[in-house]
Amino acid sequence: MSALVSNADDVSRLVNEGPRHGSHARIVVLLALGGIFLDAYDLTTLSYGIGDVQRHFHLSDAGTGLVAAALNAGTILGALIGGWLTDRFGRYAIFMADMAFFVVAALAAGFAPSAPILIAARLAMGFGVGMDLPVAMAFLAEFSRLDGPGSKAQRAAAWCPTWYAASSVCFTLIFALYFALPAQHVDWLWRASLAFGAVPALVIIAVRSRFMAESPVWVAKRGQLARAVAILRDSYGIDAVLDPHAQVTPERKPRPSYLVLLKPPYLRRFVLINGFGAASAFAYSAIAFGLPGILSGVLHQGRLGVLAVSLVMNLAFAFTGGLLGVRLTRSLPSLWLTVAGYAVQLGSAVTLALIGIPHDAAQTAGALAALAAFLFAQGFGPGCQCMVYPTLSYPTMLRGTGVGLSRAISSLATTVSLMLLPGLNHHLGTQAFWVVACAPALGIAILLAMRWEVFGYDADADPALQHTADRAFWRPGVAQAAE
Repeated sequence: MSALVSNADDVSRLVNEGPRHGSHARIVVLLALGGIFLDAYDLTTLSYGIGDVQRHFHLSDAGTGLVAAALNAGTILGALIGGWLTDRFGRYAIFMADMAFFVVAALAAGFAPSAPILIAARLAMGFGVGMDLPVAMAFLAEFSRLDGPGSKAQRAAAWCPTWYAASSVCFTLIFALYFALPAQHVDWLWRASLAFGAVPALVIIAVRSRFMAESPVWVAKRGQLARAVAILRDSYGIDAVLDPHAQVTPERKPRPSYLVLLKPPYLRRFVLINGFGAASAFAYSAIAFGLPGILSGVLHQGRLGVLAVSLVMNLAFAFTGGLLGVRLTRSLPSLWLTVAGYAVQLGSAVTLALIGIPHDAAQTAGALAALAAFLFAQGFGPGCQCMVYPTLSYPTMLRGTGVGLSRAISSLATTVSLMLLPGLNHHLGTQAFWVVACAPALGIAILLAMRWEVFGYDADADPALQHTADRAFWRPGVAQAAE
């Protein structure tokens, strides 16, 4: 039976009911997750190669810091601009531009003849990473049903295990190259791992024309109902038909604004999303990026042993925690999943602070268990939910902007964490874990104080947002052609 489409709300309702047989929605979701895979891979590539880069280009500490920080700086800028562009010009165009960024930047970084070119390439790569997350999360939400298996929340949460899977692939590739490459060409290790990032981006570009489509909800909100109906038929498997009596309205041009997020009714959710997101980024960065150093101190292992243990812990705990988070997000409130994850992380950080430097087997086991619990809790708790919240809290025409700003703020918190961590470790040693413990404690306080829940919430159907949307998101366009 055909589904009659009279307005944008009909399109949103049909998407929320779920795709039909023959839909390309799952493939679109996989392609969007592929973009997130690239994000994580590119952010991980120099985790174990920055020392080789320093030696290869004879860099000072300041120069090495620029290489390490360039990608994160690009991520902040890319998230801010990319989120706005995603809402202004649509998901498809920005996603394809983003993939081109990955290809060019990865190859330029891998074959960089000098440090300035490497820094510029890493900056461009970071810009692509920042652009990608808002558009990927928009695709995940706007090609998924509202409830049940394959829901918006569940697919938004899938960004987390995808991230850890990409990190594991990166670690595995570095591990393999470590043995495959000749010792006299150690610079090939970081070059090969950087350049490999172009491969999955090229695969996505190759298949985009067959399966990728613009978001039908975004198109419908612009007033292009005929185009939205075509996307529902071709990509979502729905036998949709445009109502011949539907009122033809002028096409509306999106006018997304970050200032809208700082006003009611968005202000409360903005504070919660970015408050607990920044706390999560700070704590996780201190643990994850400091993991090699922590394991070296705990296990007294060399570089190869630390790399092997890092890979195992990432797969066994962070990745599995992320998979659990995807499953739980389908049926449990996001607020309490996040609080539970933070509670475990708080206990883990306190345990690490109390143990300090392990002096026997029992203390070593306790420290490893605390690290494993922290990574596992990140997966099912704040790791998953820090993207579920902004993705579901904002309506379609503000989703990219909201996710982009959230990503920029969390990247800024990551930068602060990485800047403070060396000094904290130098002056406080293992007592720096008390500082790390403050982050999950702050996250719990923000969540319990604000109590904003996104489980089962459809921002596009919230009457409280309609007036704001009409007043702030649109400007008149040209009259729509007869449909």
